[in-house]
Amino acid sequence: MITAWARGLARHRAGRLLAALTGIALAVALVAALGSFLTASKATMTQRAVRSVAVDWQVQVQPGADPHTVLSLVTGTPGTRTALPVGFAHTSGFTARVQGSTQTTGPGMALGLPDGYRARFPDAVRTLSGASTGVLLAQQTAANLHAAPGDTIGVQLPGAGLRQVKVDGVVDLPQADFLFQTVGAPSQSQPTAPPDNVVLLPAARFAALTRGATGVTTQIHAARDTTRLPSDPASAYSAVTGAAHNLEARASGTALVGNNVGAALDSARQDALYAQILFLFLGVPGAVLAAALTAAVASAGGERRRQEQGLLRLRGLRPRQIAALAGLEAALIGLAGGLAGLGIAALTGRLAFGTASFGASTATWSVWYAVAFVLGAAVAAGAVLVPALRDLRTVTVADTRRQEDIRPSRSPWWMRYGLDLALLIGSWLVFRASSGNQYALVLAPEGVPSISVSYWAFLGPTLLWIGAALLLWRLTLLALTHGRPALARLVRPLTATLAGTTAAVLARRRRPFARSVVLLALAGSFAISTAVFNATYHQQAEVDARLTNGADVTVTEPPGAQTPPTAGAALKISGVRHVEPLQHRFAYVGSDLQDLYGVRPGTIARATSLQDAYFAGGTAGQLMRRLAQRPDNLLVSVETVNDFQLSPGDTVNLRVQDARTKSLRTVPFHYAGIAKEFPTAPKDSFFVANASYIAKATGDDSAGAFLLDTGGSNQQRIAAHLRRQLGTGATVTDLTQTRGTVGTSLTSVDLAGLTRIELAFAVLLAAGAGGLVLALGLAERRRTFAIATVLGARPRHLRGMVLSEALLLAVGGLAGGALIGWALSEMLVKVLTGVFDPPPAALSIPGAYLALTGAAAVAAVLAAALNGIRGSHRPAVEELRDL
Repeated sequence: MITAWARGLARHRAGRLLAALTGIALAVALVAALGSFLTASKATMTQRAVRSVAVDWQVQVQPGADPHTVLSLVTGTPGTRTALPVGFAHTSGFTARVQGSTQTTGPGMALGLPDGYRARFPDAVRTLSGASTGVLLAQQTAANLHAAPGDTIGVQLPGAGLRQVKVDGVVDLPQADFLFQTVGAPSQSQPTAPPDNVVLLPAARFAALTRGATGVTTQIHAARDTTRLPSDPASAYSAVTGAAHNLEARASGTALVGNNVGAALDSARQDALYAQILFLFLGVPGAVLAAALTAAVASAGGERRRQEQGLLRLRGLRPRQIAALAGLEAALIGLAGGLAGLGIAALTGRLAFGTASFGASTATWSVWYAVAFVLGAAVAAGAVLVPALRDLRTVTVADTRRQEDIRPSRSPWWMRYGLDLALLIGSWLVFRASSGNQYALVLAPEGVPSISVSYWAFLGPTLLWIGAALLLWRLTLLALTHGRPALARLVRPLTATLAGTTAAVLARRRRPFARSVVLLALAGSFAISTAVFNATYHQQAEVDARLTNGADVTVTEPPGAQTPPTAGAALKISGVRHVEPLQHRFAYVGSDLQDLYGVRPGTIARATSLQDAYFAGGTAGQLMRRLAQRPDNLLVSVETVNDFQLSPGDTVNLRVQDARTKSLRTVPFHYAGIAKEFPTAPKDSFFVANASYIAKATGDDSAGAFLLDTGGSNQQRIAAHLRRQLGTGATVTDLTQTRGTVGTSLTSVDLAGLTRIELAFAVLLAAGAGGLVLALGLAERRRTFAIATVLGARPRHLRGMVLSEALLLAVGGLAGGALIGWALSEMLVKVLTGVFDPPPAALSIPGAYLALTGAAAVAAVLAAALNGIRGSHRPAVEELRDL
């Protein structure tokens, strides 16, 4: 019997089985793909964080301790690959006599590097010119002294006097912030910037020069074996932090560990948690939607299934046997759909990432594939078996002979109690609380192994999604129940004399129709919210890179260089459309030292992007005009406004260095607005003023940087050309280089892949929600079309009935999806503010993708309608006999 039943299902209910199988396959594929990808992404974050560190540990030898003992302790620590002692000495200044003039600098540092240091820590030092060994001068120091390889410089050491050395090469220190950190000090006590003046010496030369000098210390630089770290960044952070604490405990106060690899993993674990949050925010709704699609597909054939149950009961089958047959159908759908879904996930991974495992280990992706398969089986059981068992208990044989739309029914309980409105109100309240100024979705205290997430923030979008869906359901039911006259007028152009009948049929079948509209709306909202979030994220990543670099290409002059603005003419090479000089000074407001940027208000926007979101108290254009109209106007940071209780028009006295007297002089400005962000400016406090006013007040019009507009193209080529042209005298950075520098692992690796998967599935879900449910609903109504034909309806009337329903479904579903998707996008961007840097001023709308999604949904609906029209052309007598 079971074999015969299975054969009959495959022969006569193939369409219903394939539709349900499709829903299961989409749910399984989405969960398997996203789960595997999430795990692989975390492992990638760990690897990127570890590779980004030049020196894993900087172990500071404490005063009075023996460096050799500490070195032996570090070397003997499990997991240490190599360790070398490095000497650090403070200098009071550098001097150089070049081309008849003497150049001097301020305090700096001298480092003593042992033999083999460059080989064991290859990323710590990068050679720019000259030799790679011997006496090496940092690029900034070489620019300050106008020194080059072969020149002799003086190093002033406290307690040892002036020592002369010959420069062998000029180098760059890519991770100077880590190298010159204050080991053991909290982040707020670290130096704001590494020293400008640095010389690297061979260890023996360093020991000879610093003999008798004060302020000499020793660090042990260690490289750790990071290949055995856990793949999860949070677990890896706990492992390296525990190892560092263990070393400090065994050192008994003789050493402190500067855990650079731990700091990198600390940032990566926050990225990993944000990736997990994005998986929940953007991925889980897709899986839920696929499960809902399966349930809707199964319920579309619910009436037919109940009739089959009644027939089986009349023929003497026991409830247990009928339940077994329903279980067989669920098992077939779950097994075939699960296997198909795993195949789709593997194909997605192969096509998008080159491997079916998405880069995850075999054990990890196997677990996710198993979880997805079990989920698919559970969805199949819930969509097919559970309704069948419920009908066996509650529906009599007489009930199965009635049509569903004429059986008495009450309004759903959630409509009677106003659950949809309650959920929307709750969503708004949660959103207000979770998007407040002091709210943090992810909290990762520095140095604390645990990391916490405010998961209750998920409640806002969840309640909005469910509440909006129920509200749309309510509105659709009300429109079909009380709007039959209007509905008849709408469909009359397609149905002619059957307009009233069409409206009556839709009103009787209002529940299945409302379910179809809501399902299509949810699929559309999923696609919209995912696409908008992705586009907005990439927009802000680009904004962050532009803020950091300043323009397409930026040429930064060394501190103290007297470079006139006219020097920008030499930078306007082929491919450069505009060169904009930017002054960079430092100014005291009270006792607070801040960066001061001098701009040309009329032309600054030609070289860089100034968004209104960067400012408060006016738009970007308005504030630039204020600086132009009144040169002594000043833009300040929010922090400064709050600290000094400023009001618009207040006088702000800044103390700025006068180039003529080399002393500080007070320059009055007037507070005109707030600059929250500005190209090349730091994240905290700074000032923006009119460059001409600063030049007049200080007697110095020199530019600190030049912003180059290349039209967004050939940035790397132009930057490389300028590096060759300028040599080591200036620093040239381009936007492409900065993107990689400021982008977190979440930016550059994971979010792009996550959204690629989700956007592809969103199109499939929208098409499935629009077409599958309608196609099955029309197939189940062949009896209605046959009776209408017998009563005199012509093919064009039936075609009009089908097209009317399809068009109403498409319009209602897509319009509802657009509204829900817009609201979800706004809420997601607000709740996930921590992902964006800086926060967006407006959402980015990916018009092409949304048009594609809408077209796919409309095409699926029309295809289902055309298939229904083709089925309605069968002879009525033949159709009724088959039914």
